[in-house]
Amino acid sequence: MTRYTTVPELSLASYTHGDAAARAAFADALYEGFRYFGFIILRDHGISEDLLNRAYRASENFFALPEAEKMKCDSGVGGQRGYTAFGREHAKGSSASDLKEFWHVGREFSAGDALADIYPPNMWPTQPTDFRQAFLALYDALEETGHVMLEALAPSLGLDADYFRKLAVNGNSILRLLHYPPVPDGAEPGAMRAAAHEDINLITLLVAASSAGLELLDRDGNWLPVEGSRNAIIVDAGDMLARITNNHIPATTHRVVNPEGPNISRYSMPFFMHPRADAVLSCIENCRDGTEAPDIVADDFLQQRLREIGLTG
Repeated sequence: MTRYTTVPELSLASYTHGDAAARAAFADALYEGFRYFGFIILRDHGISEDLLNRAYRASENFFALPEAEKMKCDSGVGGQRGYTAFGREHAKGSSASDLKEFWHVGREFSAGDALADIYPPNMWPTQPTDFRQAFLALYDALEETGHVMLEALAPSLGLDADYFRKLAVNGNSILRLLHYPPVPDGAEPGAMRAAAHEDINLITLLVAASSAGLELLDRDGNWLPVEGSRNAIIVDAGDMLARITNNHIPATTHRVVNPEGPNISRYSMPFFMHPRADAVLSCIENCRDGTEAPDIVADDFLQQRLREIGLTG
């Protein structure tokens, strides 16, 4: 396995527009980065800077609204769409609540679509007026980028290139708009913006945040800052991918630490790529060694994890 000292930064354009050698080099580097860190940083991903800027402005404008206005779209039990108030979520195994509030955007359906009976509907605030348009566009762009990433990963695992697309098309993926306000006076001892955790899903695509704070736990047990170039996308493997690869690709523990400098807000926009709700998470053949986890339906796994982090009862 390649040994890294920093999270590798890859150019997606070398895969989407490169020749066979460039595509193969990207796929190899993606696989090695995921194997070593569970993380890579992606540039030249093709998502426009204008869209990213519009999305960040809409997020900041929404979270600046009075709490009573934001609570009109309270996510309620399950927390899978709409607004989740400050301090409600906590990391698995942590007693202290995370110092954050967030909004969830899910898949949007046309009237009469059969999937509308499976996934909860989106909620939309009345302000800012461009909120819905910006985040539906960003959702679609990040989802397609995620499909391309998984397509590039599949052959290294002995899978057909479309294996993950078949698993995740029309999946229960979520775009989370995160706001970490200035850390309040009197915060619970040990509380941080996001305590150490692993993501639940297949992969997460995180648009580079407005300020530093993201750290991963490396193979030597040290916390390593993860910072990409402006408008880069940080990609990490989640528990579902770790499960179906029998931890051949790890779901790396990571956190968002409290600011050491100015105590200011931090914004980020992770896209959690999920399989279809009815997909079966089964260990792939090349990763079986007798220690693999039993098969489980994706939605059952999700609901189990949501209970563990306090979003469902």
